[in-house]
Amino acid sequence: MSTALNGKLVTVFGASGFVGRHVVQALAKRGYRVRAAVRRPDLATHLQPLGAPGQIMAVQANLRYRWSVDRAVQGSDAVVNAVGILAPSGKQTFDAVQDFGPRAIAEAARAAGLSAITHVSAIGADADSASAYARSKAAGEAGVMETLPDSIILRPSIIFGPEDDFFNKFADMARFAPALPLIGGGHTKFQPVYVCDVAEAVARAVDGELKPGTTYELGGPEVKTFRECLEEMMAVTRRQRMLVPLPFEIASLMGKILQMLPKPMLTADQVALLKTDNVVSEAAAREGRTLDGMGISPTTLATILPTYLDRFREHGQYDAHRIA
Repeated sequence: MSTALNGKLVTVFGASGFVGRHVVQALAKRGYRVRAAVRRPDLATHLQPLGAPGQIMAVQANLRYRWSVDRAVQGSDAVVNAVGILAPSGKQTFDAVQDFGPRAIAEAARAAGLSAITHVSAIGADADSASAYARSKAAGEAGVMETLPDSIILRPSIIFGPEDDFFNKFADMARFAPALPLIGGGHTKFQPVYVCDVAEAVARAVDGELKPGTTYELGGPEVKTFRECLEEMMAVTRRQRMLVPLPFEIASLMGKILQMLPKPMLTADQVALLKTDNVVSEAAAREGRTLDGMGISPTTLATILPTYLDRFREHGQYDAHRIA
């Protein structure tokens, strides 16, 4: 894969986030110039080393302000939206970020002469869901496809990687808590997908290798229950903790209380989301709308988790080399 600049400019919204930074890196490796559209450019300097000097440039853009979106898209050859939130915070609401935002980006791209964008959504996006998160994701997809029907929608399952908000959260909790909660009994199914595989899918969409107007579902090679995910995390961190089933009703009540905190560990909406399995649909698998269908071999949890969860071991990343 050539790293020589190809002259094309890609605007990436949410470039400084967990998924966004890996998307930037994947695009930079292909030689694209990247305009990183973020709310705080001063907090996006970590993106600079991902490319050659001058290849990645951060610009200020806030999805709540259409003029900033228009400005960020001007002159771009392609646009990627990787903005997403797990819980509302202040003015960063689900409606603003995941409903209004994607439509605004698509409208700005259309005004700039583009026929499509690449939009990162989520498995579980559903206009009829009990979860506001899932409903806003569905609304965002609808806004994109109504504006630019040739756009590509990518729906990942829970994403794992060095900065993830799932395995890191529970591994950190296991450092202090004698037990970990199994919300709803821990039966919810996930298909964890590696962040670099998601970024590769985005890059292939930008390359024009994916089918226009198509929704792809991205999952890893394994389907695991909530319980199995925590068990694998504990095996890597070498911290065995009791797994205590927590009924949805009690978890929802806890979420209503915790969501009042500035950075809640759990919200009632997240509990509602956990009532539905988060896996690639049979239709997507049958029709080749998956990583395998793109020609991407999904990465296993066992390959990656030890590379970033070892810091949660009792003696950190050097635990394996400790002399008894």
